[in-house]
Amino acid sequence: MVGGGGMGGGLLENANPLIYERSGERPVTAGEEDEQVPDSIDAREIFDIRRCWARAGWRGPGRGSESPFLHLPHLIRSINDPEHPLTLEELNVVEQVRVQVSDPESTVAVAFTPTIPHCSMATLIGLSIKVKLLRSLPQRFKLDVHITPGTHASEHAVNKQLADKERVAAALENTHLLEVVNQCLSARS
Repeated sequence: MVGGGGMGGGLLENANPLIYERSGERPVTAGEEDEQVPDSIDAREIFDIRRCWARAGWRGPGRGSESPFLHLPHLIRSINDPEHPLTLEELNVVEQVRVQVSDPESTVAVAFTPTIPHCSMATLIGLSIKVKLLRSLPQRFKLDVHITPGTHASEHAVNKQLADKERVAAALENTHLLEVVNQCLSARS
């Protein structure tokens, strides 16, 4: 390990991660611009969403009524890595091909790949992805955030934690942990 920063201020486990080029901005089609046309949620929108039609029953944070559009730039691709000043996309932790969405069945599954097999930040990264989706998607969606099979030494334990609603809720009651998650979700300057 090498000394360094990161959001936790501790030592870096992966001091020299591979950095990948970000994919380009996705073009917004005329159909997506038309506020009268419902736009179903798909993997492309979860990975890099520009606008998502607000579904019945969803109310935005602090809003008394439904907003016709949810403005969610780069939903999961722009989440910050807790150790490095890079996004999860730049580290290839998240990729659009590992996002599965069924709008009719109201399910979203996101597989993420930690940069090293013994990454101690895997649970925090998964929690950040899950929180971003919980805050951004209508409540009707069932979320499955998990480690890409075979890419982490503690894959089963981390996936079990991320799938447990009570553990996730308890983690978010921890003010220090919530602060770190919010740093992962905040825009970098």
